[in-house]
This record gives sequence, structure tokens and C-alpha cells, in this order.
Amino acid sequence: MNDERLPLPVVDALQLEEAQRTVLRPGELLADRNGKLRRLPRFFHRVDSWASAQSIQLAENFALSEFIRVDVREADLLRHFPRYVPCAISLLAAHLQLFRREVGLTVHIAANGGYRTPGHRLTDYASPHCWATAANIYRIGDELLDTEEKIEQYARIATRVLPGVWIRPYGHEKGMADDHLHLDLAYILAVPRRAASEAEAA
Repeated sequence: MNDERLPLPVVDALQLEEAQRTVLRPGELLADRNGKLRRLPRFFHRVDSWASAQSIQLAENFALSEFIRVDVREADLLRHFPRYVPCAISLLAAHLQLFRREVGLTVHIAANGGYRTPGHRLTDYASPHCWATAANIYRIGDELLDTEEKIEQYARIATRVLPGVWIRPYGHEKGMADDHLHLDLAYILAVPRRAASEAEAA
């Protein structure tokens, strides 16, 4: 299966090898911070190399590579290529592009602040990062978002231009953010058109 507009193969992760399935956990249920069960993505784009990730633009000002930077806390298997990214990543990129146009400055996504798998060591509950529908923005232009004033300034802009986006409140406690702007679109399962009948039958 291929997306005709995005030059990346689309894969049904239930058909991957066991090692990949163990990390991605396609279609499994994962509890969120409040104990509500959320179903993990099943359909992914396959990314075959870092060069490919750098060259593919998900939006005018955002390359795929910006969403998949991780450190050694990511599962070892998925720090190497091929890597798999939920199909909803395109929706996140489109939202960030609207935000970027409004602020008129480069928007920087933190390492581990885009997509990360359920196997990532920061994943202790169902975070929208596992759906590729959340981004942690640590810098805009030359400004670090490390004060309440800066985070709330850009949070107001995001709220205005992105209806429905959820923003983590400023603070130092768990569930808050004090060194980045966390934007998320909630838990979106993107099912490619060519996979629709197959997914509905499962």
C-alpha cells in the first residue's frame, strides 16, 4: 500500500515481524493517565533511512526527520532503520504548519518531543506522542520556551489558530510543562483509504 502524495510505503503493523510488533504494539490498548484505555495505531509509514526522513516534507516548513528525533531511551530496534511512524503524523505536521505561519518563526521540536513508541522509556501511559499527534516545542526562532511568560504567550497563539488543540498547562508538577510548549491533537487513528476495508474487518 502506498500514499499517492507522500512518498512513503504504508504498512499494516500487524503484518510486521514479531520484534517490531512487540515495540509498536499495533491495535493494542494502553491506559492513559486517567486509566482510560486507548487503542494504539495499526497503520504506519515506513521510513527506510535518515536521508529519506530529512528529504521528505510533511508540510512546507517541516521535514519528517524533525518529528522522529529520539535518544537512547527509545527502543533499540526503532532507533535504526527501517523505522515506522503512525499515519497521523501528517495531521500533526499540518497543524504545526498553521502555527508556524502565525508566529512567522522557525518552530523547533524537542528530541523525544515528536513521535515515540510505546516501547520508549518515557512512555508510562498512553501519551498522544505514541499516536504521532503531539509535539513538544522547546524553541521558537531564537527564543527558548523556558519561562511561564514565553510558554503562555505561544500557548495563546496556538489556542487561537488551532481549534481543538490541547496544551499542557505551565507548571513543575507531573502532567505540566515548564521548559516547552506541549501541543496535542488527542488520540487519532489514521486509517489509509486503501486499508479501510481491511481494518474494518479486523
